[in-house]
Formats: sequence, structure tokens, C-alpha cells
Amino acid sequence: MSGDKMTVNFFTQWNFPMCLGALDEKCVLIAKPHNTGSEYYDYKDNFSIIMMALVDANHEFLYVDVGAYGKASDGGVWNKYTLNSVIERNDINIPAPHNIPFTNRLSPYIIVGDETFPLKQNLMKPHPGHGQTLEQ
Repeated sequence: MSGDKMTVNFFTQWNFPMCLGALDEKCVLIAKPHNTGSEYYDYKDNFSIIMMALVDANHEFLYVDVGAYGKASDGGVWNKYTLNSVIERNDINIPAPHNIPFTNRLSPYIIVGDETFPLKQNLMKPHPGHGQTLEQ
């Protein structure tokens, strides 16, 4: 799917312009591996590995990586995953900044993550503290 089609889908379905994908991680529960310490022990008192995924506006997977230790945080895992370096080097050909629909404001195309991810040129996270209405 092209970047234009992806951003149109995020805009029409979620009222979120210029978005190429949504990024998150989930802990996948596992049996405690033999001869391991606390690497797989997560903050919810389970043994797990981390699945990092990037999805489109229809929740379809664009990227999946599984295997980081359960004790790692989103931000810590992000720095180790291939997707981070792929985005940093623009190996996926993120389009050049463009005007936000119906405005004259130039904006980069972005991937959205939660507050634990680092804020980068093409990685956005929520502004802390305040919810916004649709009109805002």
C-alpha cells in the first residue's frame, strides 16, 4: 500500500492526517525458560517476550518483531529493533513533508506511538497531560 493511501485511511477513519502507522509493543506470556534469571520477568509479574508491531489504519500488520526480553521497556526495545534504524535512515522512503489536508501547514509524515517511545522527526507520541476534543 502506498504512503498516500495509508495516510488517507488514517485521516478518514481516525481523523489523524499525515499518519503512516501506529506502533506499540505487547508482552507475550511464556513459560519461564530454563537457566535464565530475570530477563523475561516483566512488570506484571509474568514471564514474557515482547512483540513490537506497526499497523495501518485497518489494524493490519506492516511490521512485526518478536523476541526482546519481557523486562525491557518500549523505549529500550525501540532502540534495538530494526524498524528504528530503517526509519532513521529512511529506508522505507517516507515521503517528504507535505501540507496537512485543508491547510497551508507543512508537516512530516509520521508514525504514532505511545508516551514511552522517543519523540523523533517521524515518530510522534501523545502530548502529556491533556485530552483534546475532535474540534481542537
